[in-house]
Amino acid sequence: MRLPDSFLDELRNRLSLSQVVGRKVVWDLRKSNQAKGDWWAPCPFHQEKTASFHVDDQKGFYYCFGCQAKGNLFGFVMETENVSFMEAVELLAREAGMQMPARDPEAAVKSDRRSRLAELCEEATKWFRLQLSTRAGSEARTYLDGRGLQKQTIDRFEIGFAPGEREGLRRHLMDKGAPPEMIEAAGLATPAEDGDVRDRFLNRITFPIRDGRGRCIGFGGRAMNPNAKAKYLNSPETELFDKGANLYNLREARAAAGKGAPLLVAEGYMDVIALAQAGFEAAVAPLGTAVTERQLQLLWRVAPEPIVALDGDEAGQRAGLRVADLALPLIKAGQSLRFAILPQGQDPDDLIRAKGRDAMQAVIEGASPMISLLWQRETDGRQLDSPERRAAFDDDLRRLIRRINDPGLRRHYGDEFARLRADLLPPPVRAPRNGKGGTSRWQPPAQAMSGTRNSALASGLSPDAVLEQVALAGLVHHPRLIESFADDLERMQWSREDHSALADALLSFDPELETRDDLGARLGGDTLEAFLGLAHLRIVPATRPGADDETAAACIRDALNRLETRRGAEREREEAAEDLEAGGDEALTWRVTQAARRRDAAIRAPREETGSAAEEAAEMSKRLQDLLDTRVWEKTKRK
Repeated sequence: MRLPDSFLDELRNRLSLSQVVGRKVVWDLRKSNQAKGDWWAPCPFHQEKTASFHVDDQKGFYYCFGCQAKGNLFGFVMETENVSFMEAVELLAREAGMQMPARDPEAAVKSDRRSRLAELCEEATKWFRLQLSTRAGSEARTYLDGRGLQKQTIDRFEIGFAPGEREGLRRHLMDKGAPPEMIEAAGLATPAEDGDVRDRFLNRITFPIRDGRGRCIGFGGRAMNPNAKAKYLNSPETELFDKGANLYNLREARAAAGKGAPLLVAEGYMDVIALAQAGFEAAVAPLGTAVTERQLQLLWRVAPEPIVALDGDEAGQRAGLRVADLALPLIKAGQSLRFAILPQGQDPDDLIRAKGRDAMQAVIEGASPMISLLWQRETDGRQLDSPERRAAFDDDLRRLIRRINDPGLRRHYGDEFARLRADLLPPPVRAPRNGKGGTSRWQPPAQAMSGTRNSALASGLSPDAVLEQVALAGLVHHPRLIESFADDLERMQWSREDHSALADALLSFDPELETRDDLGARLGGDTLEAFLGLAHLRIVPATRPGADDETAAACIRDALNRLETRRGAEREREEAAEDLEAGGDEALTWRVTQAARRRDAAIRAPREETGSAAEEAAEMSKRLQDLLDTRVWEKTKRK
């Protein structure tokens, strides 16, 4: 079975060589240069301690300077997995989420057909370039000269000219033996309104479009007639040309980016050409359409943070925001976009011609992270002078953050939005519950002190109070869990006023838009830091450095379950004691005894876990029990 070149190309686009090799080696990050796609590691094919195995992500090849092993993406899988070529392709296709092509006995014929179409595009490139040097191309030459393009730039980008003759290119290709059907299939000819067939590009400056392998797959054409229906015209979608899966100047930009040049994304062909002529050689552009997800993946394979150069007008800003919205679910650590905003009414070509290379360099160096562009959109012209408008603003920010799939990055975006929001809006005045069912404007607790030694939180603690503190401290350290435990916080009868105040503050806290400093400010003074600084809370599993949300949630739930069991047993003991005082019998005496036993056992009951979590759960339960035993002993000793 012969696989289509297009399928293998797409597979290479979706999976980088370093991504596949990285499963088998440990990269030497001191020697590697991720930004350039240059990776080094000890060789997986022979025993060694030094990093002599080199992966070039840009070229898609690996080589070991020790054992001379070399190959590409498919060869690496064949060698390391001991599989055939087709089996290697199937493994990689599953990883990339691609469906293997159905077995097609005509696959070789189709591949040959695509090669023939590419040959026709190459022949058209030569013909267009020749026409630029003729008398018919004089106006086009004048235009290019007026745009400041040097001869070496015109030659480098193979710029040509399609004269206004209806069938000039078509006749030329047919004279070379090309069937008319193939000329149309290559996108070089098209049916005319009168039913005849004519050249697709007429009286236009032409720009050959090449794929990542360097093959000419289509053209862009700039109209010389100012009254033309379309200023720019591209080849139609063909067996070769997929607008959404390619970028103009990709191959050359990839090579330049590999040498350290910043990868720039411009709007059109002339912008890319002007940038390259000015020394910004790692420049690309979409092909007459908005940037697609596949094009973003191509960009990230070249550089981790491409810079999108936005025209300094409203349309340019809208285009940048469309790219940002498209990229938002795809960004992750080390993979994002930056945006360079050009002066009003100028594109890169305009700026370079007007003010020179240094002006463009300054714009690139001042490129902003994607979050800045998104924040500007959410705040520009927005009135936030009422609670309803601020609530709507917060909802919009939350929806934006939720679109990020990477959990770590989503958290960082939330932190940054919280900081920006705090600068934009004054701290809110909260009116939490007073712990007794009513509401009152909150005031800092009278017990708030400057140090933990004198804090009321550190004195006279009962086991119930310790369990309350464990749960509250866990939620302060892991605020994303607040929503999961909101019902518990709402219905809890807190044993202390300061615990109730902290619970109220947590219920009104928004972890996506606020920081711990905001929570502390809500409590007043340094009450929160004094609370978190209590020695017995620093050993709780939920507050230890590195504890994840899952561990914290289990610890908080353990504390709340123990608290609920203790209080249930206490209520039963009190009820039985009242009955006993009213004239109880032996059965009531037994109830009192059993209630007391359940009360004492409640704080010692381990959490029920099975499987791999059992050992961790037992350790957590033991730590919590040790904490309770210590605090109860301290209280008893003070008596």
